[in-house]
Amino acid sequence: MRVCVIGTGYVGLVTGACLAYIGHDVICVDNNEEKVKLMKSGQSPIHEPGLPEILTESIRQGKIEFTTDIATGVKHGEVLFIAVGTPSLADGRSDMRYVEAVARSIGESLTDGYRVIVNKSTVPIGSGDWVRMIVLDGMAGQSNDQIEFDVVSNPEFLREGVAVYDTFNPDRIVVGSDSDRALQLMQELYTPIIDRSFAENKTLAPVPVVVTDLNSAEMIKYAANAFLATKISFVNEIANICDRVGADVKEVARGIGLDSRIGSKFLQAGIGWGGSCFGKDVSALIYTAADYGYSTEILKACVRVNELQRILVVEKLQQALKILKGKTIGLLGMTFKPDTDDMRDAPALTLIDQLSRLGARVKAYDPLVSQSGLRQGFSNVIVETDLERLADGCDAVVLVTDWQEFLAIDYAKMLRLMHHPVIIDARNFLDGKALKALGYQYIGIGR
Repeated sequence: MRVCVIGTGYVGLVTGACLAYIGHDVICVDNNEEKVKLMKSGQSPIHEPGLPEILTESIRQGKIEFTTDIATGVKHGEVLFIAVGTPSLADGRSDMRYVEAVARSIGESLTDGYRVIVNKSTVPIGSGDWVRMIVLDGMAGQSNDQIEFDVVSNPEFLREGVAVYDTFNPDRIVVGSDSDRALQLMQELYTPIIDRSFAENKTLAPVPVVVTDLNSAEMIKYAANAFLATKISFVNEIANICDRVGADVKEVARGIGLDSRIGSKFLQAGIGWGGSCFGKDVSALIYTAADYGYSTEILKACVRVNELQRILVVEKLQQALKILKGKTIGLLGMTFKPDTDDMRDAPALTLIDQLSRLGARVKAYDPLVSQSGLRQGFSNVIVETDLERLADGCDAVVLVTDWQEFLAIDYAKMLRLMHHPVIIDARNFLDGKALKALGYQYIGIGR
């Protein structure tokens, strides 16, 4: 099938490259010329494991192209994906300017034939009908009555760091539309994934496809992220009680996670959630509910607990070191999660701000950020290029991101370089007993 993906961020580029890899003819559109040149050369502008290989093979097979010309993409595609950003505004609303601009451009560029316009971006409930209206506005002045289109909601459930895996091994595919014709086309598009032809385990049953209306499909995305964010905030609240009563939250999480009604995923206590999705989507859902006169008390508490959890790490440092003014604090990890270079709403940024405000010097090391040009772009932090420089002269080290390579650090050597042997494990990721045996004052979350 002929596919056009507009927007080549984490969602758009992964979607386009994976659809090309399974055999579709894909054109990806982005208005950033430098980015398009980079992708044409086979390089990925984002760090995502497995993506460079998928991209290179799709280009070699002639299945994917890149352009800045949206009209070229629209003319090519039977299925047109809108995959541009919808960042949060100050009041919690989603910023829909980019979606609006793309929808209008699609309308201006439509030619003869039938198209399915797919909202892949996370958009507020009701956006399907709104996008239809904007596309029609873009078509104003065209007298061609041979143009037909339907709008579909097809939310993504990709996790950064494993997005390629998630594309080929989804828990479900959600498609919302009131058009049987559009739904049939989407089923055809995803058939190789539904049939698990490209799955890691090809013996599993076909991927469940949730076929529903536009509004419900949009709500599924928000509800899923809101629930996961709430689950993390819940276990963090339990961890804070554990700290006070002498229980170990890792044991508690293991015990409750074995209950099939609860499950073990997203029960890892720590510094809280970050990234581009949870905060944005929970805020958007709170704002939408308020539009209809409903106050979302659980979701508001979820956000508040997450904010406090970041400050909790600073409080633990104060308890261990007393005065932070004039102290040097090292951060292990900066990105919001491992295997990505994404710094959006990363907990490390909150720590840097809070510690700087209290007069501490902050140093940081991250496997990706430290080796990239990004390391020059941060204020109030010295981004070190190796672990020895990070540890040198530190009064405490905080593990912020649970990169696997941090398990293999020579912590004995690091200890000899530090002023004080304090380590805050903000992800409960390290072996606390082993670190204590080396002479560290090990402090976890809820342990």
